[in-house]
Amino acid sequence: MSPEQQIPRPDGADVEHMERSLPGDVTLGRSLALVRYLRDHCEWDARQTPGSLRPYLLEEAHEVADAVLSGQDDELCRELGDLLLNIAFQVVLAEERGAFDASSVVAGMEDKMRERHPHVYGDADEAPDWERMKAEQRERDRMDSNSGDRHSDPFEGLPAGLEPLSRSLRMQDRAAGLNFDWPDVWGAVEKLEEELREVRESLEFVEAAAATDDQTVDPRVEDELGDLLFAAVNVARLAGIHPTTALERSAAKFAGRFRALLELAETDGLDPRQASLEELDVLWERVKAAGISRP
Repeated sequence: MSPEQQIPRPDGADVEHMERSLPGDVTLGRSLALVRYLRDHCEWDARQTPGSLRPYLLEEAHEVADAVLSGQDDELCRELGDLLLNIAFQVVLAEERGAFDASSVVAGMEDKMRERHPHVYGDADEAPDWERMKAEQRERDRMDSNSGDRHSDPFEGLPAGLEPLSRSLRMQDRAAGLNFDWPDVWGAVEKLEEELREVRESLEFVEAAAATDDQTVDPRVEDELGDLLFAAVNVARLAGIHPTTALERSAAKFAGRFRALLELAETDGLDPRQASLEELDVLWERVKAAGISRP
């Protein structure tokens, strides 16, 4: 698409990235027309509010994520359609109450990406430190709001519904944006080892207390295990790996190997409920040696 063919933004400014637009891109707008039509002709759709649709939005987002993991493109296509419908619904409801429209949503997204990619849209030589940039933006927003608070909450705005691993990662990202971070992954690895030692110490204390019939429960065990998990998330972050993705892969690998273990046990006439750990471990090593890791 030549510059003179670029689609203008509502404010009249040309958008460089429109050179990558394709003829089929406009079909996404049909989702908005579909929702408007449903609102006009279906009582259920007409009754919906942003709040009533929130559970469906969350559910569809999770189903898209599951479809990505499955590797099934036809399933992913269907689930993306369901998610797009929910997004279109929220936009149309905002239109109806005069809050914003699709153009505002897209323009806001473009502005944010242009600001965060000066190496693409500007004259910067390399990508910026995004977390530092976002922290600075949050501070500017706080100053613009004339807030009386001396310091803004660095974790304000994190979605309450984030699962713990992702929430821990985002909290660490926010802290890193304010210079509270290890210089490299090895500092985080040392911290992980320290937290593991503290878990061992708390468990040893509980074991010693049990041996003397002391009913004391060490509350540090839960705390130390939490610290260990949090430190592991930090290692993953600095290694450039999302902890949720890593854990999902490991869980799927374990499931595949354990199913294969049960198949071997049945072939060998071994009842896993009656077998010793040593016997099961032999099967586990056979499964690993065979390279089995299917879900």
